[in-house]
Amino acid sequence: MQKQLGKLKNIYNEFPHSFWVYSAVVFIDRLGGSLLFPFYALYLTQKFGINMAQVGGLFALFSVSGFIGSAIGGALTDRMGRKSMLIFSLVMSSLSALVMGLVNDLMVFMAISVFVGILGSIGGPAHEAIVADVLPAEKRPQGYGIIRVIFNLAVVIGPAIGGFLATRSYLALFITDAVISIIAALIVYLYMPETKPAPHPDARHESMLQTFAGYGKVFRDTVFLAFLVVTFLQVIVYINMNTTLGVYLRDHHGVPESSYGWLLSLNAAMVVVFQFWLTRKLEKQKPMIMMAVGTALYALGFAMYGFVAGMAMFVTAMVIITIGEMIVSPFGQTLVASFAPEEMRGRYMAVSGLAWGLAFAVGPLLAGIVLDNFNPNLLWLACGIIGTVSTLGYLLLHKLHHSPAPAALPEPAAAD
Repeated sequence: MQKQLGKLKNIYNEFPHSFWVYSAVVFIDRLGGSLLFPFYALYLTQKFGINMAQVGGLFALFSVSGFIGSAIGGALTDRMGRKSMLIFSLVMSSLSALVMGLVNDLMVFMAISVFVGILGSIGGPAHEAIVADVLPAEKRPQGYGIIRVIFNLAVVIGPAIGGFLATRSYLALFITDAVISIIAALIVYLYMPETKPAPHPDARHESMLQTFAGYGKVFRDTVFLAFLVVTFLQVIVYINMNTTLGVYLRDHHGVPESSYGWLLSLNAAMVVVFQFWLTRKLEKQKPMIMMAVGTALYALGFAMYGFVAGMAMFVTAMVIITIGEMIVSPFGQTLVASFAPEEMRGRYMAVSGLAWGLAFAVGPLLAGIVLDNFNPNLLWLACGIIGTVSTLGYLLLHKLHHSPAPAALPEPAAAD
């Protein structure tokens, strides 16, 4: 026991205090989101009597407005700093949750959803930039791996709390989420230092217009854009896990919702138990090669669902996908940070979100068309093909993009 505690203490000491403060903020914030989000569709259909297509329209509206918020937040994160944008976003999320829980008119709710999407997404680039700010290049894969474990811990706990509250009052869900966001904002205000690097000499006197015009430089980075295209293809495959897979297993293999839920729980549990260990084992590997390996596992795991039957094989496919996910996630975030100059980190992070946002916007629609109109197994064959194309794309990008070499550790300061 003492040996294990010693290992944990050593790991803790490997990372700066600001990283652990931020980790606590992530856990608290994600706990609030995960206790509300799984019940969002249930709330909307019960409260306003709308169908799932209309719920999907609301999600799309939220996503599109999120693009706008992320673009604004990326520029302001580079200009004003990470801390202020995090606090603003958390406070706005809190107020939005309260208002959304109290509104009784659908049109008013839709209008609020636009503002929630914009204001709630403003802090996204700051979240992405902080880990890159506080950790040297060689520690970022581990850092993003730790954040991912913390994220999944919140996802394991949050829905259970949310289910308990939802059976009593949906309004209690919104109030609890609002309170949690304020707690997270207070922690940022009291204990989180500003992590924004010192401004580049050329950026000190730029106007707000010039800051936003800096997005032009991001979109002229052709290798980065190629990386986003390849990542878009990878995400198109991955999002089926939380969108179409459950429907497919239920309708074509008779797998009940509870068993699909266990598959997702297996995914989260594997991440919590193995993510940090795996990331430490692979941290010295080439990031783009690791993206190729992880995406190849996606291609194999998702393709399996079109050719196998029985829960044992479905579990095997999920294990393969989860291993791929544990490889892809920390290295993907590390690569975005490696593309971005320090003074433009927020804007690069904002643009990187397009790969995910666009995939979530079009992926479920395209998958639904296949499931509704063609042999459903073609969807999983397509996942295998698209995943293979994405894998080859990462291998090609490995030759075009060279991540910065791990920085040398500084010499210890002389004692006073």
